[in-house]
Amino acid sequence: MLQIDNLKYTYDKTLYDFSLHVKENEIVGVTGESGSGKSTLLDLIAGFLPPLGGSIIFKNRDINKLDAEKRPLTILFQKYNTFEHLTVLKNVLLGITTSLKPKASEIIKAKEILNEVGLKEFEDKLASTLSGGQSQRVALARSLLRDKPILLLDEPFTGLDFETRIKMLNLVKKISKKRGLCTIMVTHELNDCKLIADRVYKVIDGKLVCKD
Repeated sequence: MLQIDNLKYTYDKTLYDFSLHVKENEIVGVTGESGSGKSTLLDLIAGFLPPLGGSIIFKNRDINKLDAEKRPLTILFQKYNTFEHLTVLKNVLLGITTSLKPKASEIIKAKEILNEVGLKEFEDKLASTLSGGQSQRVALARSLLRDKPILLLDEPFTGLDFETRIKMLNLVKKISKKRGLCTIMVTHELNDCKLIADRVYKVIDGKLVCKD
């Protein structure tokens, strides 16, 4: 279980005080007005921002004390998730290696995950030729290749057309449940949360309020 207790941060005269528990195999949605602090929550969990206090416990370990790159999580953003001059396969491999000569085992694993996200036939295509939905599938595959138990989603499907967004949401739900991940999805689309989340929270006055 991921346990976030009284995680505090101050910005622009607002005191954020976040508490949230996420079980393995559970998806939690977080909504809120623009600028309410949704992404701040993820930045604190990921280690991109230093909290004023509180704890982030995962499997009885306070990961709040770890540097960002050592935390057992991966994060998927809305934009800038692919390198357009590289092939799909090379983009995915960046999740675990920057070597120009990846190991055979790494290539096999990357191809397996591309198949999992429905891009098996695209591995040799340049990322610049992909649609928005396909690019986000590549980014999701790269995140999954890192094989981390906590998945953070920072409005990753905003800007996609309705049909593509629904497909991506269902894919995230399927993979999160299959892998038993602790998943937190931040979005301004409440309907997206209702579609895949087990619980939904809203950031109000710097705190998480359960909407269920």
